[in-house]
Formats: sequence, structure tokens, C-alpha cells
Amino acid sequence: MQWIEFFIEAITFAVVVLGAWAGLRALENMWDVRRRLAQTEGVAPATAATAAGGQVVRATDVQNPMLRWVQSSSSLSDTKDREKLRRDLSLAGVEHPAAPVWYVIARFGAAIGLPLAFLFAQQLMAKPMTGFGLIVGALALCGLGLVLPRAILDNRINARREELEHEFPDALDLMVVCVEAGLGLEAAFVRVGEEVRESHPRIAETFNRLSEEMRAGRSRTDALRAMADRTSVDAMKSFVALLIQTDTLGTSIGQTLRSYAAEMRQMRFLKAEEKAMRIPVLMTIPLVACILPVIITALLLPPVLDVMRTLAPALKGHHH
Repeated sequence: MQWIEFFIEAITFAVVVLGAWAGLRALENMWDVRRRLAQTEGVAPATAATAAGGQVVRATDVQNPMLRWVQSSSSLSDTKDREKLRRDLSLAGVEHPAAPVWYVIARFGAAIGLPLAFLFAQQLMAKPMTGFGLIVGALALCGLGLVLPRAILDNRINARREELEHEFPDALDLMVVCVEAGLGLEAAFVRVGEEVRESHPRIAETFNRLSEEMRAGRSRTDALRAMADRTSVDAMKSFVALLIQTDTLGTSIGQTLRSYAAEMRQMRFLKAEEKAMRIPVLMTIPLVACILPVIITALLLPPVLDVMRTLAPALKGHHH
């Protein structure tokens, strides 16, 4: 009967959690509608302020009261920690204003939910764990719940950075063609973003946002630097610094892009050559672990059998 009571309590807890989550989502949708209505009513003043020299800034504040309470009650109350987490999420491709708060909720939810699920599963087993093993398992899952979201986030950041590094040289070659065909730099970014949307979605998204920022009134230098900060790719940082320097000195953008594109192709060739040179080293591990023992066994087995056959009569006579 004890496990039945625990099962009922678990179901009640799950229903309460789901109800709270549904209510939270409803409140968030309601606040989003109100915020959009308020922004619609204030379009004219905002346009006037932009025309007077103001900048177009993305909203970074949390509007939902519940999420705002979570933000003020956790480590996100520190502005430095909140901005660092927001930057990491942006590098992973998540730029929603409430993303840091949801990350904290998911992290602590995993830290609490995994041990609860483990304890519930033990109640359903025929021979549940007890004593010290049960405590260690729950604590290990709690630690895993705290570490796993960060590991997933770091993996996503590295994967997105590698995708951008892989896609950027092709987009740069296409940009060289566009600029030499007579397009301006802003029009080249728009054109390249449209052309590579299917084959290179990450770089297309980056270029489209850069174009939107420049159309919104942000200076080319600030928009390029913001793109370099969002991507955190060394090749794109060098590309941005080169464009800013070219724009400052007044030199030819087409010639600069062509030289940098040739350098990027050479860098890609060197990286491919480096990976090819690593293949013999990597092949040594399976060679030593799998093939070499078989060869040694095949070479030594016949002599060992001959020795055993030779010594077998002598051992028998000595025994008698």
C-alpha cells in the first residue's frame, strides 16, 4: 500500500506542476499581447526618436512577472552573470529575452526532477535500492542535472561555431563575386544571405541580421562589430576588422575581399591537410589494440604448441 500512496502523490505533484506550467504560459502569452499592443501604440514616438538620432535596440528585459521573480531570486540578479549567460545563449543561437531565466529553470528542474524520477522508479522495482546506495544515486543524479544543461549549451556553442567556420569561406567567395559585379557592401550581404539560405543557413541568418541592423539605422562599423561578437569566430572577426580598416582608409573593397578570400581558401586547405596528417596517428590505436595482438598470437602459437608437444612426454615420464 505504501507504493500506491507514493504513486498517488507523484501523480498529484505532476498535475500541479503541469497546471502551474500551463498557467505560466498563459500569463506569458497575455503579457506578450499587451506588450505588442503597447509597442504598436508607441510606434510614432519611437520613429521620431530614431529619426532624431536614437538607436534601435532589441528588448532584453523579462516581461512576465513570474519569470522576473525567478530572475531576481536566482544568480541572474547579478547583472554580470546574467549578461554572461545571455551571451553564451546567443552564441548557441538562442536570443529570446527570457532565455537565461528558462535556462535556470531547466537546470534546477533537472536537478530536482532526475532524483525524484529515480526515487519513484525505485518504488516500482521489485528489489529497490536502500540505504547508502539510494542516497548516492539520488545525489549523483542531482549533480548530473546541474551539469548536463551546461554541457549541452557548450556543445551547442562549439557546434554552431564549427558550422559558421565551415560556411563562411563559401559565402565570402560569393560576396567577392557580388562586389566585383557592382553591388555595394550592404547589397552584397543581402544577396549572399538570400542565395545561401538553403545550403548555409547559419551564415545566411548572420548576414540577414546584419542587413536588418544597418537598415534600421545602425552604423556599418557598429553592425559589423556586433556580428563579430555574436559569432565569436576568429575568421569572421578578422573579416570585420579588415572591412572596418578598408572603410576607414578608403581602399578598394573588392580587392580586399578577393585577397582575404584567397587567404581563407589557403587556410581551409591547410586545415584539411592537417586533418589528413592526423590519420596515421589515429590509425595506430586500432592497429595496436586489435590487429597487433592477432598477429602476435598467430606468430607465437605454432612454436608454443611445438614446445608443449616436446615437453609433454618428458613431463609424463618424470611424473611416473
